[in-house]
Amino acid sequence: MLCPESLRVQAYFDAEVDAVTAVDTERHLEHCTKCSELFQDLEELRTALRRDFPYAQTPPELRARIMRALNQERLASAPPPRLIQRNRRARSFWIGAAGGLGAAAAAAIFALVLLAPLRTTGMVDELVGAHMNSLLSTHLIDVVSTDQHTVKPWFASHTDVSPLVADFEPQGYQLIGGRVDYLEHQRAAVVVYQHGLHVINVFSWSAAQRAVSSKLTRNGYHLVFWTAGDLQYCAVSDTGWDELLALARLLQDLAARDAGH
Repeated sequence: MLCPESLRVQAYFDAEVDAVTAVDTERHLEHCTKCSELFQDLEELRTALRRDFPYAQTPPELRARIMRALNQERLASAPPPRLIQRNRRARSFWIGAAGGLGAAAAAAIFALVLLAPLRTTGMVDELVGAHMNSLLSTHLIDVVSTDQHTVKPWFASHTDVSPLVADFEPQGYQLIGGRVDYLEHQRAAVVVYQHGLHVINVFSWSAAQRAVSSKLTRNGYHLVFWTAGDLQYCAVSDTGWDELLALARLLQDLAARDAGH
């Protein structure tokens, strides 16, 4: 007879559960023999399928039919000629306006619009990658605690920074621990919160070039940046914008109160 948790184990195997459920499932696997055997059977089956069955390439005829269907869909969704003409007039206006600028000003605008985002792309990719890895692996938390007086001293001996650490459980953001990640060649601190079914990672590191307070979305995850003291912070999660920004404000208010003392 299968364990009642067997369906959740199968969903965990297929990476179809959230981070909190994944942690619970991993703990269950440590103690449930039946589910451990099920998980092992699934891994062996996947290995056998990848080993024994050759990779099948798409036939050229099917590929051609798919490409024709995609082309037809693109043509069907194209804007009407009148809208295209209006967009062309708008582009002509901005091209003409740019032509009236001095060469130096035009170069500055070009650098601001096109080059500035490139400076932050690498860091954003690192943050999203670290967040995703923490959800998909067992490296979500190095120190498990809801007590800020336990987590903060732990950071002092394991990371290169001393971040803000607080439990906001009354506001819906429970401190569940912290860990170390590597950002910009340093040991960055990550404070981990749980908000409902969502995990929020709050990264902090020492950055020579501060990012202005900003927010963006990458690969379905929201990122909020801000600075406090000599540290750069970024909160990352798939929770809603309002919830993520509310936690950022709580941490910013705490930093402002600490700075005023």
